[in-house]
Amino acid sequence: MKRAVVIYLLGICVLSAFGPVQTDKTGFYKALSSGDEAVLDKALSRLESEKASSKINAYKGVLIMKKAGFVKGVGGKLKTFKRGAALLEDEIKANPDNTEFRFLRLTIQEHAPGILKYNKHLDEDKQAVVSGYRKLNPELKAVISGYAKESKVLKETDLK
Repeated sequence: MKRAVVIYLLGICVLSAFGPVQTDKTGFYKALSSGDEAVLDKALSRLESEKASSKINAYKGVLIMKKAGFVKGVGGKLKTFKRGAALLEDEIKANPDNTEFRFLRLTIQEHAPGILKYNKHLDEDKQAVVSGYRKLNPELKAVISGYAKESKVLKETDLK
């Protein structure tokens, strides 16, 4: 009996050690809304340590685009932004019905400087968020609803 318990506990430890790390969605969204470069760097570092997935790539892309605002020089800012945009765009192409990815792109498009011309999918992304909103988990609904309170593109009334 003791041997079975030990084997069971050992199996649990092994599975938890090598199983996928859960992405800290709350931490990601706090970093995204932060204006602190150190917070962004810490969140990016956590994402880098996780196993690659669509969600991880999309999250990294968004945080890299946000980090571009802290990079010195126009060329560096543009290069960093494009690197992040490529990650996010690849994930949206692979998962066009993912409401969260569309929401993330919408937030970046709404706040990106016009010179970047990263705003071509605003209406499309807004419609994707509005149509997929009801199917989302409560945590993500709260994030989107909170964003809609301040957004010029996505309104709280759109989500009803």
